Amino acid sequence: MSAGKGSDIMPFYYNTIYWILLIPVLLLSVYAQFKVSSSFSRYSQVRNRRGVTGAQAAYEVLRAHGVHDVGIRPCRGNLTDHYDPRDNTIYLSESVYNAATVAAVGVAAHEAGHAVQYAVGYGPVRIRTAIIPVTQFGSKFAFVALMAGLVLYSQPMFALGIVLFGATTVFQLVTLPVEFDASARALGTIDGTYLLDEEERKGARKVLTAAALTYVAALLMSLVQLLRYLLIFAGRDDRGRR
Repeated sequence: MSAGKGSDIMPFYYNTIYWILLIPVLLLSVYAQFKVSSSFSRYSQVRNRRGVTGAQAAYEVLRAHGVHDVGIRPCRGNLTDHYDPRDNTIYLSESVYNAATVAAVGVAAHEAGHAVQYAVGYGPVRIRTAIIPVTQFGSKFAFVALMAGLVLYSQPMFALGIVLFGATTVFQLVTLPVEFDASARALGTIDGTYLLDEEERKGARKVLTAAALTYVAALLMSLVQLLRYLLIFAGRDDRGRR
C-alpha cells in the first residue's frame, strides 16, 4: 500500500473508532437519564411509613456523623438538590424538602453525605475542590483553543485545547468517587437509623444508583471526546510529517 493511500485511510480509521465508542456511550447516557427520571418519579409517589421528610432525613444523616453546623433550606425547581460548600448549606428542591417519600429521603440523605464529606475532609472532594479553577478555565477556553488550532492549523494550539479539555475530564473522573461515597454514606445512615424500612431502602438505593449512572455516562462521554481530539491530533501530526 502506498503512503498516499495510507494517509487517506487513516482519517476514516479514526472516525470509525470514534463512532464505535460514541454510539454505546450515547445509548448509556439516554438510558441513565431515563432511569433517573423514572426512578425518582416512581418513588416520589411512595410515601415512607415513618413520614420522614427530606429535610428531616438530611438532618438525621448530619447528626449521625456529628455534623451540626450545616444549614438545610428549600430551593426552587425539580432535581435541583445540592450541597453548596460556599455557605455550608444543603439546598433541597420542592419535591424533596417537605416530601415524606422514599425518593425524598434518598436524595436528601445523599446531599447530606456531601456535607459530611466536606466536614471530615474526604480526600477526593478536597482534590475536586482544588482543581475547580483549572476546570472552569478549561471548560471556557478548551473549545476556543481547539477551533483555533483547527482553523490556523496550529498543532501547539490544538494541543493546548486537548490539555484544557483533559482538565474537565479529570474533574469528572474525581467526581465519581465523590458521588459514590456520598451515596454510600447516605444508605449506611439510612440503614443505621432506620429512616426507611427494608423495602423502602431498596427504592432509595435504586434512585441513587440511577443518579450515579449519569455521572458514569458523563465521564465516558468526556473520555470518548478526548480520544477523538487525540486521534485528530495524531492524524494531523502524521500528515504534517509527510
